[in-house]
Order: sequence, then C-alpha cells, then structure tokens
Amino acid sequence: MPSTLDLRRRIKSVKNTSQITKAMQMVAAAKMRKAQTAALAGRPYEDALGRVAAAVKGKVDPAVNPLLAERPMDRELILIFATDKGLCGPLNTNLFREILKLERDSADYASAGRKAVQFLARTRRNLIASFEVGDQPRFAEIRPIAKFLTEKFVSSEVDRVRVLYPRFVNTLTQQPIMRTLLPISPEELGVAGPENTGEFLFEPSAAGVLNALLPHYLAYELYEMALNARASEHSARMVAMKTATDNAKQLIKDLTLEYNKARQENITTELLEIATAQLAG
Repeated sequence: MPSTLDLRRRIKSVKNTSQITKAMQMVAAAKMRKAQTAALAGRPYEDALGRVAAAVKGKVDPAVNPLLAERPMDRELILIFATDKGLCGPLNTNLFREILKLERDSADYASAGRKAVQFLARTRRNLIASFEVGDQPRFAEIRPIAKFLTEKFVSSEVDRVRVLYPRFVNTLTQQPIMRTLLPISPEELGVAGPENTGEFLFEPSAAGVLNALLPHYLAYELYEMALNARASEHSARMVAMKTATDNAKQLIKDLTLEYNKARQENITTELLEIATAQLAG
C-alpha cells in the first residue's frame, strides 16, 4: 500500500489538475455560448440566400456559370475544418475517420485547423493549402478560402470540391458532415427541379444576378460551416473538461478514503506497539 505521504502528494496533484480542467470548462462554456448563438443566428439568412439563388438558377441555363458545371470526377479537393487545439473529446477523431474511408491518392486537401495539418502529414496525404480561422470566425477570414477553392474548381484543376466539418446539433452532439461545395447542385440550393423558379424579377438579368450572387453564396456557406465547427469545438471541449473534472473529483474521494485507511492502520499499529511495550515492561 502507498505511504500516506505518497497519497497526500497524489491527492494534491489531482486537485491541481481538477482546478485546471474546471477553469478550462468555464472558458469553453463562455466561448460555446457565443459560438452557438452565432451558428444558429445565421441559419435563417443562409436559407433565404439559398432560396434566392435557387430562384435565379431556375431562370438561367446552368452552362452559363462555371460554378454550376458538372464534370466527370477525376480529381477532387477536400477542405477540412478541424481544431487548432486538443482536449475536445472525439471531435477530431470522428472527422478524420471520414477521411480514412477515402483512398490516399484520390484527393488533394486543404485545412482550416492545425490538427488537420498534423493528421494529413501523419497519413501522408497531399495537403496543398492551410488557412487560419479564429475562435470567433469572421466573414473576412473565409473569403480567401472561398476564392482559393473557386479558383481550383474553375481552372479545372479539380472536378469537385467537398468540405468536411462538424455540424453543431446541440451541446452533446456534433455530427461530422462531408458536403459537396462545388459544383453547386440543385439539392444544395433547395430546388429539385426546373419548376421551382420562384416569384422574382431580376435586373439587369437573371444571369447577371447569378454571377454576382453565387460567389457570395459559396463564401457564406463556408462561413456557416466555420461557425458550426467552432460551436462544435467549444461544446465538445466543455463536455470533455466537465467529464475530466468529475473524474478528478471521484479520484480525490477514492484517494482520500485510501489515505484515511492507511492513516488509521498506522495509528492502530502505533497503539499496538505502545501496548506491547508496556506489557513487556
């Protein structure tokens, strides 16, 4: 059995760890509330933007815009929204499991998050770009990413662009989603057929509106994915740190009980030695 000194040291160490995980839990909770509000607040605008884009697309020949062009799939580009730091439970692992289902040489990759860079290097996959996205993503940070992906697709360097990100469902649930960004499909715009053309008038022309609208639509879709990724990260980290704090408290209770037993045994031993010495005397 460990000595009482060793047990006291372990209890102190676990208490220090518990204080750290509790502080990280509080910080993650504060960030989580802001990120959740931002992620949920933008969804109505995203839906409205998709409806307008669908209405324009219903009045325009898809061949007039390169972002709508569907080509035989030879090479694709996958953007991964991961985290910069760890201690967020299985969030990154669940994302990377989706990548492991793909052939190693079937795609090029771009990353938004240092954990994705490390994973791609470890699995020897072709990383062609890496982007920085802050704890509270700004639309200005996303525009360069959208421009890069669009240029790769329009130049025919890749035939499809997909994005892998954790979609925020609630505090306990973050769902890994692999979503096709380019070419823009009717399903992505929420329109399944040519009959859904909407009741809009476009000036100067529907094609002109579409050419101006689609780049903004793509950038905002990426922005929503980034917001979802950050809300998912902070939620997962808060839950992971709460679990760690609860486990630390339980371990402290177990160690304290063991310490009390050891101390009681030492007291009993000392009393027996005193009694034995008195009898011997």
